[in-house]
Amino acid sequence: MDIYIETSMSKTNQICFKANSLTKVYVTGESEVHALRGVSVEIPEGELVVLLGPSGSGKSTFLNIIGGLDQPSSGQVFFQDRDLAKLSNHELTYYRRESVGFVFQAYNLVPSLTALENVALVTEISPNPMFPMDALSIVGLKDRANHFPSQMSGGEQQRVAIARAIAKQPKVLLCDEPTGALDSETGIVVLNALLNVNKEFGTTCVIITHNAAIAKLAHRVIHFSDGKIGHMEMNANPIKPEQINW
Repeated sequence: MDIYIETSMSKTNQICFKANSLTKVYVTGESEVHALRGVSVEIPEGELVVLLGPSGSGKSTFLNIIGGLDQPSSGQVFFQDRDLAKLSNHELTYYRRESVGFVFQAYNLVPSLTALENVALVTEISPNPMFPMDALSIVGLKDRANHFPSQMSGGEQQRVAIARAIAKQPKVLLCDEPTGALDSETGIVVLNALLNVNKEFGTTCVIITHNAAIAKLAHRVIHFSDGKIGHMEMNANPIKPEQINW
C-alpha cells in the first residue's frame, strides 16, 4: 500500500527557477505564434507547484524552457544562478541529465525491458544515481520489478516512469499531465508517489494539469492565460490526494 507523506511549505527560501520577461515566439512561414508573452515568476526550491490554464495558454512551453528542452525568444530564465537562456545545446543536455527528471502523460517505457531495466537505463548515465530497486520501492513497485510494461496497468507504468525520473536524484521533477490518462483511483496513487518524492527528497515538483482540483495539493498554483501569468495563489494547507473531488 502506498503511504501518503504530508507536504509542508518550503523552508529553504532559495529560488529554484526565476523567469524575467520570458517570451517565446514560434514562426511558421509568415505566421507567428506567441506562446509566452513576458512571463516573470519565481519558483522556490522544495515546493510542489501546479500550472493551470487552458490549452495554448503557455504552460507546456514554460515547462519545456525551464526543463532545458527549448529556449526562449527573449528574456531570462535562471535555474538557481545559471541563466538557461544563455546555455549551449551541449550545456542544456548536461543540465537535463544532471538536474531534471521528466514525467509525461505518455509513459515512454521501453516495452522489451522490465520495470527494473527501464529504471536502470537512467542510472547508467547519471553521476549520482540511487539503486533502481530503491527507486521502484519509493513508488510502491518493488514487487513488480521484473514485470514488462504490457503486464502492468496504466497507473503502474506511470509510477515506473516516475521511478525512472527520480532514480538519478534530480533537483527538479517536471510533470506534464501525469494523471491525464488515468482514472481517479489510479490518479490518486500516482499523485501520492509524486508527493512522497517532494517530501522525502525535497525535490521541486512542477506539475501541469487540466484538472483544477489537483491544485489543492500544491504549495503554489500558477494560472496561465494567453501566454501570460494571470495570477498566482499560495496554499498553506495542501490536502491529500484522497480528498480531491475528481
